[in-house]
Amino acid sequence: MKTPPGQCRQCWRHAHDPKAHRHLKPREDCPQCVDHMLNGHGSDLVPKKASSWF
Repeated sequence: MKTPPGQCRQCWRHAHDPKAHRHLKPREDCPQCVDHMLNGHGSDLVPKKASSWF
């Protein structure tokens, strides 16, 4: 599963891969997701292609 341009690799994987949170108990927060929400995406964003319509 490839992350689309403009999206964060970690956010995309954790949102679309059922295996990402299997190790968690019900209603338990994912430590990686919490850290990511507090500290931002960093270098995990996939760059977008430059617009070429003009």
